[in-house]
Amino acid sequence: MRNKIVYLVGSGPGDPGLITVKGLECIKKANVIVYDYLVNYSLLKNARDDAEIIYVGKKGNQHTMEQEDINQLLVDKAMENKIVTRLKGGDPYVFGRGGEEALVLKEHNIPFEVVPGITAAIATPNYAGIPVTHRAYTSTFGLITGHEDPTKDQSDIDWEKLSTGLGTLTFYMGIKNLPNIVSQLVKHGRSKDTPVAVIRWGTTTAQETVTGTLSNIVEKAKTIKPPAITIVGEVVNLREHLNWFESRPLFGKTVVVTRSRDQASEFSEQLTDLGANVLEFPTISITSPDDFTPLDKEIERLESTDWIIFTSVNGVDCFFHRLSELDGDVRDLKGVKICSIGPATTERIKGFHIKVDCQPPKYVAESVVEVLKEIEDLKGKRIMMPRADIARSYLPEELQKMGADVADIVAYKTVAATNGDNSVLDKLKDETVDIVTFTSSSTVRNFAKIVGEDNLSAFKGNVQFASIGPITTETAEEMDIKISIKADEYTIPGLVQAIVDKIG
Repeated sequence: MRNKIVYLVGSGPGDPGLITVKGLECIKKANVIVYDYLVNYSLLKNARDDAEIIYVGKKGNQHTMEQEDINQLLVDKAMENKIVTRLKGGDPYVFGRGGEEALVLKEHNIPFEVVPGITAAIATPNYAGIPVTHRAYTSTFGLITGHEDPTKDQSDIDWEKLSTGLGTLTFYMGIKNLPNIVSQLVKHGRSKDTPVAVIRWGTTTAQETVTGTLSNIVEKAKTIKPPAITIVGEVVNLREHLNWFESRPLFGKTVVVTRSRDQASEFSEQLTDLGANVLEFPTISITSPDDFTPLDKEIERLESTDWIIFTSVNGVDCFFHRLSELDGDVRDLKGVKICSIGPATTERIKGFHIKVDCQPPKYVAESVVEVLKEIEDLKGKRIMMPRADIARSYLPEELQKMGADVADIVAYKTVAATNGDNSVLDKLKDETVDIVTFTSSSTVRNFAKIVGEDNLSAFKGNVQFASIGPITTETAEEMDIKISIKADEYTIPGLVQAIVDKIG
């Protein structure tokens, strides 16, 4: 791996999925990451655990660090023989001052590479349903800064040639200067009827688009605040037909996910793909049991075990992880039948190359009992259940009534998450959250505990609550939390579908 190098990386305009493969590699291998205001913070999750992460963002007149100081910071960190990734919004060389930073690195003989990023002038109109070129409308396209260097004596923009010389004009960061931009374009020959779109926070779930013409866009866009981009040209009319991003069923809806941090990503991704603004607010955390001895003893007795019942993905992971730590493997399960409570758990079991013998039609403990009754007489059968410490007692009790020898083992603990981020609570209070989701009884209890009874009472009338299944719903309603969205299929995809059916 090279030392003493600076990567000037474009992260794209906001959607973290738009970063390039090479850009992501630069994040992963950096000793130091220096990032800007418009960089999606979720990209930093890919950084090394020991990486130094430095924010140097500029927002309006609020500058965390002046450009000269940023330049010096890059030099200083590189001279420490470190790999430095300078993470910038959009593309480093398109109004990103990447050229200035590269020249400073060159002056100090510091090796650097530039990793292009998708620039906002292309991606933002795309996500608003506006192609910047189209054979039926225009074959020319221009990128213009909405505010030039304030220290310059006069503008470098040739308004006379620009106004009518190009079909599509894209102005970066020009909200404050929009009246002047419109005035200059009309003054130099552009029709007042020319379509215009102003797009704020483009490519993100907070995207907001206002359309009009040069004659009225200043008035229509007066509530739009930076960061925003302005598109001028006939191609704006195509938005009526091509608006794919903002037409998704959950676009503009804010959804809180209360699952554990390790498990939230799948759920969050499905909601985000449907347009939701997802706030991860983990209320539970999965930890090891206080004592592995009971689980270890059952693993040693696998030869005499008839059934293993897995009631969660966590139970699967914890069981096989412990089996491996005890120098065991899947061969130890020869002759053992496997019961899985639902499709997600089944898929995780299959990931260990194990066949599932039984999965009930309904993904609850009651259905497990019914199915096992039909399969065989359980009298005298040894059944192992690696579960959470707070799992319901219904299943083992019912199996014992049927004569089974049940080992109900704590394979993992579900504990309340320590959550120091109050931003989600602030949004709940401000009535900017639409839905709070619960995927287990423990997420309900811990959510109520974390936010507090007074806060919960204050905002619960303004928020819809969604539940994955009847047990979770029962827990919520016992706590006087009304569930208005209930999954028909007790799975994450089922819960997502229920939200779409209710809201979309």
